[in-house]
Parts: sequence; C-alpha cells; structure tokens
Amino acid sequence: MIIESIKLANFRSHENFALRLDPHTTTIVGENGCGKTSILEAIYEALRGKSFRAADKDILRRGAEFYRVELEYCDGRKVAVAYDGEKKDFLAEDKKSRRLPKKSQYPIVLFEPDDLHLVGSSPTSRRNYFDRMLGQLAESYSVSLARYNKALKQRNELLKVEEVRPGDLFSWDVLLVKHGMELMEARRRGVEKINEAFTEVYRSIAENEDEVKLEYVSEVETESEFLARLERNFQRDSLLGHTSYGVHHDNYEFIFNNVKADGSASRGEVRSSVLALKFIEADMVMKMLGRKPVVLLDDVFSELDETRQKCLVTNFQDHQVVLTAIGDQNDLSGCVALKKN
Repeated sequence: MIIESIKLANFRSHENFALRLDPHTTTIVGENGCGKTSILEAIYEALRGKSFRAADKDILRRGAEFYRVELEYCDGRKVAVAYDGEKKDFLAEDKKSRRLPKKSQYPIVLFEPDDLHLVGSSPTSRRNYFDRMLGQLAESYSVSLARYNKALKQRNELLKVEEVRPGDLFSWDVLLVKHGMELMEARRRGVEKINEAFTEVYRSIAENEDEVKLEYVSEVETESEFLARLERNFQRDSLLGHTSYGVHHDNYEFIFNNVKADGSASRGEVRSSVLALKFIEADMVMKMLGRKPVVLLDDVFSELDETRQKCLVTNFQDHQVVLTAIGDQNDLSGCVALKKN
C-alpha cells in the first residue's frame, strides 16, 4: 500500500471530497460527468506535481477562490497542493515550494481511454505520450525537454518580428540543437529498451506469434546538419512565423510483422500492443527507479474484452490500483459510488 487517503476542496466539481483508498484496488463508479476522472487527476497532481489534463485555472471549481488537494501516504507523510487563482504551492515534509520537489514525487502508470487509440493517433499525441513516460523515468529528460521547448518558444516569437535577421536567432538555434540532440539520444535509448521486451509481452497478451516493435522517426540526423538546416530555413520560417524543422516534429511508429500498424492492425492487435506498453512502463519504473508505481486506470475496462481485462488485472495485481468505471454501486461491493452534483 502506498496511498492512505486523498482529500479535495473546490477541485473541479468536488466542493469537498474525501476518500480512503484500499491497499490493493479502489474502484470509483458513477455516471459520466460525476467527477470520477477528477479524483485520478488530483492523485496524479499530488504525486507528480501537475495535472495530466488541464491548467490550474481550468481545475478550479466554478465560483471558488482556491482549490486544495491533500494526499496522505501509508507511512503518515502528507503532500498538499493549493492554488489561489494565481499561484500554486506545494507543502511536502513541512516545506513549502512552488514546485513539488523531486524527492516528494512518486511514479505513476496512467491508463486513459485515449491511450487505446495511440497507434492511430497523431504524431503529436504519440510524442506527448512518450515524453511523459520518459520524463518520469529520468529527470534529465524532463529538463532537456523544458529547455528545448523554452528555446523553441523564444525562437518562434522572434520569427514573428518584422525586422528579424538570421543572426538574431543564432543563440536560440544553438540551444535548440544542444537540447534537441539530448532528447534524440534519450528517445532512441527509450525505444531500444521498450523493444527488448515488446514482442514477448505482446505475445503473452495476444496469444499469437506476431512480432511487434516501436520505431523512433526523426528528420534530424546529426548535430551539424540540425544547425545548418535551421539557418537554411530562416526565410521560410520567418514567413511561417514558426520553426519548421527540429525534434519537435519527431514521431513514433508501431510496426507489426514489419508493416506499419497504423491502418493495418486490427482493434485487438492495437489494444494488445498498448497493454504491453503499459506493462513494460511499470517494469521500467520498478527497475530504474526502484519503486512500484501507483496505477491509475480511467474507465478502460469498458474498452477491453474479457481476456484483456483479466490480463490487466493479473499484471497489476501487486500494485496499488485506483480505477474508475461507469455504473452504480448495486452489486459492486467495495466500490465508491459518485453521483452528479
């Protein structure tokens, strides 16, 4: 058991809400729109330091002046998150800070319904998915990503200036290249690590002999070529008002039996591959961080057949799991039932 309880105040639709979690599995049931996902979101924010869904102003309950989340671990430690409409503060180990300290963060495997469409989603969605995954595994990745995005934003703002010249962008070009190459190397290593287990785990779910792998695709090849291409693209980028080349266009492709899965893989194959990714992610967290992640499952059972539901339960049986489901409390012992306000 990791989490003992969670309390919410003015968090989305919850004016006041408290939940004591089961040591193994907590199931939250209710109709759509009753705030089930918001509870997972609050847990995620208290453990990771930010929402996986929205900005703070969108989380604040309508008409309220603040929101607060308080999470208590099984060993008595507490983490509190408070937002007053302008700024957010964290209180962990009796110390107040604007960001949740790294030592106070705890790993999570989050499974949302949209994840089941990952194979056929946009490159941006896939890139964001793996950015979140890799960022949790290594703080250095999150730092490189934040610095790359900052440089990209500054460069794009300069490109919109009417009198901008190529030399004005050079310092940002250098930073884009530096941090972009760091991201590329981390992404390649991450994909290699996933592929070491991907086919084996996939076969255990799909019960077939198919071969699957993840392929990292980037238009950037070398550091020198990256910088030269940014310089060559100056005229085009200044007309567009944004940077048209770089690792912010990278993609991940799923390959089934040497064929791209997007458009060719069946619904079952897609779901099996995403389940395999989740199991591999949990295993990588345990091996690299030495902790069993908390597992948050947001209404994914309704999207899976009975075989894959059992597989999900079996693989996460040694983790603390919090899951949501559509329904009511009738004939569901041990569940927490929510109703619309």
